[in-house]
Amino acid sequence: MHSGIGVFLSPLHAPGQDPHLTIRRDLQLVEHLDELNYDEVWFGEHHSLAWPTIGAAETLIAAAAERTTQIKLASGVVPLPFHHPYHVATRAILLDHLTRGRYILGVGPGATPNDSYQLGVDQDELKRMASEAIPVVRELVNGEGRVSAKTDWFVLQDAKMQLPRYTRPGIEMAISSIGSPNSPKVAGQFGLNLVSWGAPPPGVPAADLAQQWRYFEESAEEHGNVADRAKWRVVVPLHIAETRDEAFRDSREGFSNWLWNYWGKAAGFDVAASMEGVAPGKELEAGVEQGLAIVGSVDDAVEAIGKLREQTGGFGSFLVYGMNWASFEQTKRSYALLAEQVAPRFSGTTARGDESIQWSVDNRHLFPHTAARRERLEREGKVTAG
Repeated sequence: MHSGIGVFLSPLHAPGQDPHLTIRRDLQLVEHLDELNYDEVWFGEHHSLAWPTIGAAETLIAAAAERTTQIKLASGVVPLPFHHPYHVATRAILLDHLTRGRYILGVGPGATPNDSYQLGVDQDELKRMASEAIPVVRELVNGEGRVSAKTDWFVLQDAKMQLPRYTRPGIEMAISSIGSPNSPKVAGQFGLNLVSWGAPPPGVPAADLAQQWRYFEESAEEHGNVADRAKWRVVVPLHIAETRDEAFRDSREGFSNWLWNYWGKAAGFDVAASMEGVAPGKELEAGVEQGLAIVGSVDDAVEAIGKLREQTGGFGSFLVYGMNWASFEQTKRSYALLAEQVAPRFSGTTARGDESIQWSVDNRHLFPHTAARRERLEREGKVTAG
């Protein structure tokens, strides 16, 4: 039974923690999400800035596959300009087998300047290189013929995977979009699904998600592909608790550390400009107001996700961008509340139970003994009428 929720893990962990233990914790979290019936979890690939700790996401996916039973496991995403397309396809097909069809191949151009610099790849060439690699990877993974291609950064000669894919008719592929028209247009051109960031980095204007979808639809129609909203993912940081005050207490210190030390110090964003006039210690309130995150109670989350669905025109899955602002136990509780109390409001999984109760109320006359007992209890004031 699909919940319509997932988690996008960079994953981010504040420096100063034992990296071995954070890797173990990430795997434990995926097991927890699997038990909570989350649909999917995405693993990022990063090689610098210390906070995003995983540089070999496919390896972590292979480990997670052995610890889970139903949750889908996705590359979030493979930065294509950093990899030969043949190797991307080879790993994707093997993961398709290791997960028994639970693997999603997420791709993108890459977004971290430090990574590009270390690998000697020009930032201005990333989008062009990704667009060259996507059709080649798609054909190697999901096609049947041999592929020959020559660019200034890779060559293929009559290339074909010797291992058949596990999933039929093919492995799902998706592309990430931070806000520019490029990824939605590429998704439409090559028949990929779309993963959109619904919350901007600090100081960056929010993306117009409705416009992103229009770019996707127009491109898909132009190239004879289908843009399916049910397969559109929107990603936003979220932390919830039983009350709004508790959620803010859980997240306050971690949010400020993430804001100033990740985006400001490590990534070099002008965080101060985005927090101009904000009193020290009130960054979280300002961030929530600016749309950087959803923090609050179950009802707050329902309201915020509902507004997001209205603004976009509707999407298939809500992905929590896992920031680890709170303690591990508080983080797991937040994910549990999202699965148990928020997701059913959108997925409709409680509809049959609600209908069963209402039918019983409307047809109580069919059960005279029950009706008579109910009337007696109402007269005695032991239950309320209705």
